[in-house]
Amino acid sequence: MDAHVPTRAEALALLHEFNSSEALRRHALAVEAVMRHIARQRGEDEEKWGVVGLTHDLDYEKFPDQHCKKTAEIMRERGWPEEYVRAAISHGWGVCCDCEPQTLLEKTLYAIDELTGLVGATALVRPSKSLLDLEAKSVMKKFKDKAFAASVSRAVIQKGADSLGVQLPALVNDVIMGMRPIAAELGLKGTL
Repeated sequence: MDAHVPTRAEALALLHEFNSSEALRRHALAVEAVMRHIARQRGEDEEKWGVVGLTHDLDYEKFPDQHCKKTAEIMRERGWPEEYVRAAISHGWGVCCDCEPQTLLEKTLYAIDELTGLVGATALVRPSKSLLDLEAKSVMKKFKDKAFAASVSRAVIQKGADSLGVQLPALVNDVIMGMRPIAAELGLKGTL
């Protein structure tokens, strides 16, 4: 039996089934938007990248002590392709799983997952409280300030950028540009 290729609608329903937290849902939407943006830039499968981004933290709210492990179970129970399962759980490499990112999709998810949080937090402390006028240099300043958004792992972000072979400011810019079209949905349109 061939694995079922999930649609965005199915992925969104699954996200809502396992996550009631508005913050977690917004994070998933931010990661999805950035994954789609980078997939378009790289000529990759935007739908697949988006679905993986949307569902990478499926288990985080209900099973935080089994993060990534439960996501794999949930996806496999629904017959999702192993490629999607592996990509989703690889973002936890070195933190909660030993699945090292190998493909461009996996490396991208690993690199941008934490970074979406730092970008969002940086937007919120600006006078405009908006992503729409946020520039990479502002995020880079906050990246260097270890006390700001202290739960965001700078080491993971840097390791991710390195694995992709991209400069961190360029990756930050990609994350900003990926999140901008859904700024209102993320609560980051601010006063602009």
